[in-house]
Amino acid sequence: MKIKLTKCHGSGNDFLIIDEISNSYTFTEEERANLAIAFCNRSTELGADGILFVMPSKQADARMRVFNADGSEASMCGNGIRCVARYVCELLNVEEAVIETMKANLEVKNEADIFPNIPTYLVEISPVSFQTKDLPLHVGKETLLNEKIESLHPNLEFTALAVPNPHLITIVDKATIESSVQEEISSYVNGPNELFPDGVNVSFVSILDKGSIYVRTYERGVGFTNACGTAMSASSLVSILNGFNKSGDYIEVYNNGGKVRCYVHENDGNYRIDLIGNATYVYEAFVETDLEKPADFVLLEKAMEEQEAIHYSKLQDAAQAYINEKLV
Repeated sequence: MKIKLTKCHGSGNDFLIIDEISNSYTFTEEERANLAIAFCNRSTELGADGILFVMPSKQADARMRVFNADGSEASMCGNGIRCVARYVCELLNVEEAVIETMKANLEVKNEADIFPNIPTYLVEISPVSFQTKDLPLHVGKETLLNEKIESLHPNLEFTALAVPNPHLITIVDKATIESSVQEEISSYVNGPNELFPDGVNVSFVSILDKGSIYVRTYERGVGFTNACGTAMSASSLVSILNGFNKSGDYIEVYNNGGKVRCYVHENDGNYRIDLIGNATYVYEAFVETDLEKPADFVLLEKAMEEQEAIHYSKLQDAAQAYINEKLV
């Protein structure tokens, strides 16, 4: 079977797009998981954080399904949906679209460049819930807002929220960011544990300046990534709830893959977050594979997008310089 792949990244969080709108192929649930495990393997000629399946939708312009590198399915992916936003808008020759995801139909649109020559898209991140049952998190409380979880750490205060995938967020200093604490906590809550039966994305956040934060995320099903879109969105909201920023103001969110911009809408205690950032193409490829043995795929051709990489490296350099200056 011959499959076309488009490699794209949002803030360095990279994905392989498989288009089931323009092409005749479709897959079983087991085949989707197995393709993700095989194609996302970093030791191969492909490698990625996940596969984005772009599919027809009866209720939106397109449907997105996200399969992580370990074969698990994510309910949402903020960086991934930016990649899908660009792909679908260019495919349909439109500036705005609606993408069906597991939990909601989300608005996306082409946006002014976040940095010179960087294709930029705004995507809606919603719904937002602070109910622990929606993660799920078993702590005997309906919500967890800036509270300690003694079994995880004696001093850190955590906020738990679903956007709609689950996030556990704490605001820390540089020393804590650079320590092994995040990896220890993340490994625990994403293994057998009594708190998060389905695992959770864990973000450590540092306040860089008014209107700017740094976010480092251990992503469920992936591990540490350059960036996680929903984590950066959720972290922006948490920075507002802690009084460091305000809803209605743009927040610059820096990460190891670059930067994005978030805008939190608040209406009577209900939140919606706009995530604005790059959708950068890396390459287009064709592979031949046997769906029963996808790990034995053969790469037929690969065409790199050199100019997009050059432009994005300039954004990365500027973002890293700012992080080095402000993360103290």
